[in-house]
Amino acid sequence: MKPIEVLGLSVEATGRSPILLLRERDAPHRVLPIFIGGQEALAIASALSGASPPRPLTHDLLAALVEELDAQVDHVEVTEVRDGTFVADLAVRGPSGGVSLDSRPSDAIALALRLDAPLFASDAVLEEAGTTVSIRAADDVIDENVTQFREFLDEVDPTEFETRRGPDEPPDERRE
Repeated sequence: MKPIEVLGLSVEATGRSPILLLRERDAPHRVLPIFIGGQEALAIASALSGASPPRPLTHDLLAALVEELDAQVDHVEVTEVRDGTFVADLAVRGPSGGVSLDSRPSDAIALALRLDAPLFASDAVLEEAGTTVSIRAADDVIDENVTQFREFLDEVDPTEFETRRGPDEPPDERRE
C-alpha cells in the first residue's frame, strides 16, 4: 500500500461528472482519477473546506457516530479496480476490536477526511489506473512566458500593428 492524499475535485469536461483526484505522496506521485457521484463530491468538498453545515450531512453523522462509540477510522485503502469500479476498505477500530468494511472510495474518503484518517492505494490500483502528471512550478511557466514575450518584442516590427483607417475616419481616432 502506498500513502495517497486528496489532490482535489474536478469536473469531467464533456459529461460534467465529478472526479475525485488522489495523488501518491511519494515519487512518482501518480494521480488517480475516480469518477464519483454529486453527493459524494459535495461531502468531500465540505470536508476539504472545513465547512460545517447547520445540520449534519450523512458523512458528518457517521463521523459523530464513530466518535460516540469510542471508535476510530484507522485508514482507508483503495484496494482494487473491479470491472472498471474502484473498491476500498474502511478500517475501523473500536472497543471490541477492528473490522475492515467494503466501501466505495468516495464514501470512505469523505469519512476519513472528517476524522483525519490516512489514505492508501494498492500498487496494483496505482499501476492500473494511476497516471503521472508533469506539473511545472507556476513561476517557471510565468518566467518562460515573459521570456517568449520579450523575444517577440525584440523581433516585431511596430508598423505591423498600424491600423488602416477608413475614408471617413479622422487620422487621430483610434480603433478597437
